Amino acid sequence: MASLLDRILGINKIKEKQTERLELLTSNIGIFNSFTGNAYENEVFRFAVDSIARNIGKLRGRHIVHTKNYSERSNGNTQLNRILGNRPNPYMTSYDFLYKLCTHLYIHNNAFALLDKDDNGNLRAIYPLHSVNMEYVTDLSGELYCKFLFANGKHATFHINQLIILRRHFNSNELLGDSNASILPTLEVAHMQNEGMTHAIRNSTNLKGILKYSQTISPDNLKKEKDSFVRDYLDISNTGGIASLDAKAEYIPLKPTDADINSNEIEAIKTKIYDYLGVSERIVNSTYSEDEWSAFYESIIEPFALQLSQELTEKVFTEREQSFGNEIIFESNRLQFASNKSKTATIEKLVPLGILTPNQALEMLNLPPIENGDEHIMSLNYIDKNIAEQYQLNKSEGDKNERV
Repeated sequence: MASLLDRILGINKIKEKQTERLELLTSNIGIFNSFTGNAYENEVFRFAVDSIARNIGKLRGRHIVHTKNYSERSNGNTQLNRILGNRPNPYMTSYDFLYKLCTHLYIHNNAFALLDKDDNGNLRAIYPLHSVNMEYVTDLSGELYCKFLFANGKHATFHINQLIILRRHFNSNELLGDSNASILPTLEVAHMQNEGMTHAIRNSTNLKGILKYSQTISPDNLKKEKDSFVRDYLDISNTGGIASLDAKAEYIPLKPTDADINSNEIEAIKTKIYDYLGVSERIVNSTYSEDEWSAFYESIIEPFALQLSQELTEKVFTEREQSFGNEIIFESNRLQFASNKSKTATIEKLVPLGILTPNQALEMLNLPPIENGDEHIMSLNYIDKNIAEQYQLNKSEGDKNERV
């Protein structure tokens, strides 16, 4: 059975041709190397990235078609919507795909995904790519390609239009995001803190007591007496919990001392890692308020959704298709995280305007739909502007006729 990598390598791969490394305007070269700083091995860094990826995984991708000068939009291709919103490829759900893509982005500050299209240019699947090295190259005509090297030593070259490319900390290189090198000193301090805590706790509980003898005993016999006492009375098999000693020895238990742990320093390092990733501790442990969630959505989730939407729209549709209003968007029901008070206020304002249907309002409140609940309803207090103007004109004409 072919592996996932073998399947990816067989997708529209460019045949080996003469290529050369792309020269950039800066002194940096267009080469991406997998981050080797082991940032993901740090538990604080991993928890924070996981919290971001879990929430981004909830995004729903959709193909829409704008109509009437972008004033309306309709659902697009059914097969494309299934790929975007349910199954990007045979091996992953849309949640898995978005989670992995987001995790790659925050660990490496660069994320890549391969678009699998049929002979007619229709999208069949999207595969996230996890490589140890990627190099931008050009052919003799100047076309831009990405040459990947994978962990098993295999490599493949794809045209840039076949790839979704996401970047973070996009600054010093024209084509790649900067590395996470700036957070490495903080992660190193966090590692030393964990090591220090482990040794401190181990040392604080290492010495349990002193066995004091009333007579002089040779070092060899002293060690034998100690080992015998530990074996007979301090072993877990001693379920009675009682020890008996004669007059020659006295056991003096020691109270374990608290490990010397500076909690303020630990919190400072944790906060620095969270700040670097753009999250708060309340987001990570899911105790956020409505306002905190809104800030997290706008600063982290929304930029990711916008970047992915723009990349997919550009790489999936031709310029002509885009000119006819074809677009891919990623959205989330933000009101699911709002308080019941905010949800109720929103429903009270939008349902009478005919913007929300009763079933959409019930969904916001996590309630089951009702029969005929998908019909838009509207308060009679609101009427179309043209109808209102016509009504006023008719009324004005009527008043003139009455005066005559």
